[in-house]
Amino acid sequence: MKHVLVVEDDAQNALLFRRILEKRGGFRVSLSEDPAEILRIVDAGVDAVVMDVSLAHSYHQGKQVNGVDICRMIKHHPLRAHVPVILATAHAMRGDAENLVAESGADDYAAKPIVDQEEFVEQVRALMREAA
Repeated sequence: MKHVLVVEDDAQNALLFRRILEKRGGFRVSLSEDPAEILRIVDAGVDAVVMDVSLAHSYHQGKQVNGVDICRMIKHHPLRAHVPVILATAHAMRGDAENLVAESGADDYAAKPIVDQEEFVEQVRALMREAA
């Protein structure tokens, strides 16, 4: 069973992502917004990460970090760089999401709220296939 880590600070959004990915995708889903735990989970082995851009309660080494920062931590480490990361953002104005992907090193983005759940699940699956 493929394992997806969802990084989301809003409890309702986290549960919605979990429900979509478990029920429609058949994935095992872990939830966290703690950067140290996120890195441990990624190091232990996940097939993809869905990363909220705006994280209000995430701190790493005493500094507040957001999804872009955590994505960089994943992508700039040689043993983690292969893990696909999808930024989940409400900042979906033309150019915003593309800039966030370029800035973070993420593989793709999904606009929140997720309107087409099947399309989102297929997006996650496609990135997993590319990474395999």
